[in-house]
Amino acid sequence: MPVSHFATHLERNARFAATDAKDEVPAIPFIPFNQLYIITCIDPRVEPAAILGARLGEAIVARNVGGRVTPSVIKDLAWICHLHENKTPDADWFEVAVVHHTDCGSGLLADEQLRHGYAARGGYDEQTAAAMAVLDPATTVHEDVERLRTAPELAASIDKITVGGYAYDLNTGLITTVVDPG
Repeated sequence: MPVSHFATHLERNARFAATDAKDEVPAIPFIPFNQLYIITCIDPRVEPAAILGARLGEAIVARNVGGRVTPSVIKDLAWICHLHENKTPDADWFEVAVVHHTDCGSGLLADEQLRHGYAARGGYDEQTAAAMAVLDPATTVHEDVERLRTAPELAASIDKITVGGYAYDLNTGLITTVVDPG
């Protein structure tokens, strides 16, 4: 029988549940306390709670390979905008922060052989997979901020939200602004 690596986290959860932290979060429909929607990578070295100090209820966090803005990410954000417009219209609008990072594992999608094998098993098609690679976070953040700012699904809300782009350097631990929020 496989060993569970989740047991430690269940113990930590029990300690968390015994605190009042769970009682200090916004109810649905909600706007995060810090009006922030973070799009970042699934890489465990880029944990928003650790690198940004994001606490429970402060931000919505979307994570995927490379932190890339995909059609799915756009649809999720469009849903949140729709909820905001219809359920909390008087609340302040939020900022979307796209955060890419150095030494991203998505860069391995630039490896033609590896990418071909992934596409063959039913992953992204090779062209899409190649475009997902984060080799230079400053470049890909620019692309993704522009993708959000021009997404037809967000057209009704894009003048209300702020979108900025950031790069996290794994070596220094610092996040720099690549695209000013706007």
